Amino acid sequence: MEDELYGVLGVAKNAASDEIRKAYRALAKKYHPDLNPGDAEAEETFKKVQTAYGILSDEEKRRRYDAGEIDAQGNESQRGYYREYASADGENPYHSSAGFDDFSDMFSDLFRAGGPGSQGGERANIRMRGGDVRYSMEISLLEAVNGAKKRVTMPDGKSLDITVPPGQRDGQMLRLRGQGMPGLGGGDAGDAYVEVRVAPHKIFHRRGNNIHLDLPIALNEAVLGAKVRVPTAGGAVTMTIPVGSNSGDTLRLKGKGVAAGKERAAGDQIVTLRVVLPEDPDEELTSFVEGWATDHPYDPRAEMEGYEDAQ
Repeated sequence: MEDELYGVLGVAKNAASDEIRKAYRALAKKYHPDLNPGDAEAEETFKKVQTAYGILSDEEKRRRYDAGEIDAQGNESQRGYYREYASADGENPYHSSAGFDDFSDMFSDLFRAGGPGSQGGERANIRMRGGDVRYSMEISLLEAVNGAKKRVTMPDGKSLDITVPPGQRDGQMLRLRGQGMPGLGGGDAGDAYVEVRVAPHKIFHRRGNNIHLDLPIALNEAVLGAKVRVPTAGGAVTMTIPVGSNSGDTLRLKGKGVAAGKERAAGDQIVTLRVVLPEDPDEELTSFVEGWATDHPYDPRAEMEGYEDAQ
């Protein structure tokens, strides 16, 4: 049919070049195999769109197609002949990859165009990069802080070993080159992108590269000072609580935060003290405090005077 290629692109036979190009772009995006994985019909339509545009985008090929000298595949029609258009070595000049420059522009991040077309009536070969795949993986806060080795199962059932670098943040993406969808026609495989979700921790909280921890201490440790064991992201360490410590006081453990990276120094652990009284009533403590308070009166809210009636 003389207007077959125009029908593939959905344009009139007298359509301008810009109109043909616009129609081609829309159809190529709609039926691209990466956007329709496993859809054989979409892939076949995509190939037809390529072939149609390869001929109609070339002024000379379009003229010969309109004149009936070549068919919808770019082959010489029965009533036509090669004339001066055939190459010296007998190759069919209407199966090269010429005319697809803008196709490569649109999908340069998805595939690479192949070499010259094959002889005879075969279609041009296209080397197409495989599609990228995405996956979400949950890790613990300690794995994010210190780095970890993880094995995940991708949506297609393939297992991958992943190295999580130290300092990984919630929502960051890991790129696994060549682990996506296989390419077509010998094209490179796509990439796999793994979104890392960091689960909350019961006692540690990350702020930037520092790790924060609320540390309960006993009354005697606050008053008299003490050496206590403190959990950190890298394991427990001994820390000195100064004499006369109060709830809300903060202490810093240098280098005990997020592990160091290539361009990042190790963070610190910030420890906030919380004085905790005994849960069970203690008559001896009560009696002592009553006597002590009588002999040593002080007002911890003195700085708040004048604000009692603040609205």
